[in-house]
Amino acid sequence: MESMGTADRSLAALWAQKYVQKLRAQTAPIEAPNAQLAQKVKGSLRFASSQAWAKTEKLLTAEMTRHRLDPDLIDPWQIAEDSRQLFEKAAESYQEQLSPERFSVEIAASCGQLRARYTQRDPRVLGFMSMQFHYTGQLVLQPLSAQERSLFYPYLKVMDDHLYMPLQRSYAAAAVHAGQTLSPPLAAVQELLPITTQVAESICGEVAQRFSDYRTESGLLTDVEVRISSIRDVEMFQVYLGLCALEGNVAAVQQELFPLCVMLYPALKVSWDLVRQMLQLLDESLHFHLTPPSYELILPYLQAIQDMFSLEVFPEEDPIWSHHPDVVRFMGAARELLQELLSKQAS
Repeated sequence: MESMGTADRSLAALWAQKYVQKLRAQTAPIEAPNAQLAQKVKGSLRFASSQAWAKTEKLLTAEMTRHRLDPDLIDPWQIAEDSRQLFEKAAESYQEQLSPERFSVEIAASCGQLRARYTQRDPRVLGFMSMQFHYTGQLVLQPLSAQERSLFYPYLKVMDDHLYMPLQRSYAAAAVHAGQTLSPPLAAVQELLPITTQVAESICGEVAQRFSDYRTESGLLTDVEVRISSIRDVEMFQVYLGLCALEGNVAAVQQELFPLCVMLYPALKVSWDLVRQMLQLLDESLHFHLTPPSYELILPYLQAIQDMFSLEVFPEEDPIWSHHPDVVRFMGAARELLQELLSKQAS
């Protein structure tokens, strides 16, 4: 791993601390034998991996055709192998008593390389890897006791975050700002990262109340697994938002987040109205939590993202748009909106 500068080390440390803070907020469980738990995880991996791919394939095969995704880009054996190696690293790190915080630092480069490889030719391929990892994690945790799950889950959360979120790209973007005496974008992101989980939990709780009867592919919004995934997704939007601020454009959303959402959310039965509600609550929450300069700096990027998921782009009454593969036509409008908002901000 290349040496990191002050700015990107700072962001990496802020992100890693989240896992320690979460653990400290919980009652510490009685420690299970490290080797025994690690072997349980490794022993279940082969079956979990095969079952996970079956679920991933069932969920996304139709999307390949609908979105004209080249099937040659999807290598089931490589995806399963990459996922398995991550789980083995997590099990070994737990056995060696590496803390989740330290594991976050250790695994960051590997996850970043995987992310780069899977997004290189088509960012939607990352969706297959992400779902494979997600389902494997669910199956690996199932046979564990509640105590064992509480001990091992933070390691899965670390890898999940690094796969879903552009953390390495954010650290690289932060390094560009390191030489500046005062960098408002970096200051804004340093404010944003520590509160992402708190903000996400609050938003998901509010959305679950507003849509109490809504059922996704995996269940109600109040179900544990759905809530965990929802919180992760809201955190993911915030990390992409911070990345936009650091890079000064919405390219990361255009290149990765938007195409992935267009492919995955309809398959997961996540409506665009849910996404719009989340983005509106995110605006309100960031306005409350961030200092005025940081909020004003981030707002144009958030408004550009809101425009991408607006009713004009995804009318709920028109189901064709829920599966439309032609994501490129929406990018020009979003880019023009962002330039207009930035011009107003500068004037």
